[in-house]
Amino acid sequence: MSMKSIQTEVDASFLYQKLAEHEEDPAIAEVFTQMSAIEKGHALAFLQAKNLPETALPAPSGRAKTLNSIGRIFGYDYVLGVLMDTEKSISNAILVAKQKTNIPISGAETNHVKILRNILNGDTKVGSKAITKFESRHRSVGGNALRAAVLGGNDGLVSNFSLVMGVAGASDGESGVLVAGLAGLLAGALSMALGEWISVKSSQELYENQIQIELEELETNPEGEQQELSLIYQAKGINKIEADRMAAEIMKDTAKAHQVLIEEELGINPEELKGSAIEAALYSFVLFAIGAIIPVFPFLFTSGFKAILYSSVLSALGLFGIGAAITLFTGKSVWYSGFRQVFFGLIAAAITYGIGKVIGVSLAG
Repeated sequence: MSMKSIQTEVDASFLYQKLAEHEEDPAIAEVFTQMSAIEKGHALAFLQAKNLPETALPAPSGRAKTLNSIGRIFGYDYVLGVLMDTEKSISNAILVAKQKTNIPISGAETNHVKILRNILNGDTKVGSKAITKFESRHRSVGGNALRAAVLGGNDGLVSNFSLVMGVAGASDGESGVLVAGLAGLLAGALSMALGEWISVKSSQELYENQIQIELEELETNPEGEQQELSLIYQAKGINKIEADRMAAEIMKDTAKAHQVLIEEELGINPEELKGSAIEAALYSFVLFAIGAIIPVFPFLFTSGFKAILYSSVLSALGLFGIGAAITLFTGKSVWYSGFRQVFFGLIAAAITYGIGKVIGVSLAG
């Protein structure tokens, strides 16, 4: 087991403990505390396998401390979202390794939520209400929001940097670069915002329609819906007698039956219907604009080769920052991810600059 794997476990233990310290619900805080202990136990076991003493256990990494800082500022739901992604990656890696070596696979090892459920069920102080609350929190955490923020800024920076360099190549950084850059910023940001609005709105409308159809089916054919619910439970490994009993019990409350059928049969998370399409559009607009303004900024104050140079330097710094931010999700080296992002961003800009130069020469001739 590599030291990188040990560091991953140490970071997870650190972050789970921070989640526990900032969790208001005592039952859920206890879950996070136990998860922290489990992750630390993994790290210690890995050290023992390498014949290393406990004193060799590394401290939390800069990545983990950065995520903790993000949690303090924006809320720890963001940290939980990233942790869930990390757990899924680890589980997938374990699954692949076991398949290659023909080692039996344990469901708990590949399903973080099942591990949490086992902890909850093993604690008599934690009831079904806490389980429901935790799983609701799990579904609505902000790891995807953080990723969207990073990718939105990246889209704005790379696309506008390439556009600005293309126009600069055609005009030697003089006429039209500033106008083109600002136009690219507005056009790209508006396009992203509209696309996000349509995506969220259409998903909500689709779900609402499916939910209404399910309600009508429940009202007109309750026997058929009860049978469907029983089959769903049977598909999960529950025997027919128990599945029939569970389905019959749920069908006694129409509202509860509707909710269960929405989640189990349609696979719809009701939390997704609560999102604001306008809010999502505004976020997309702002995030894209933040990235897109970076290559344009020097042209607000200067022009020519100096503006091109400053724009390239600022954009390279922005690309490195985005690459470094991506490591919050991947766990890769900051330097590797940062310079990789810079390399590909500069390559794209160099290509458009070259094409712009050729077009500029052709037009001048």
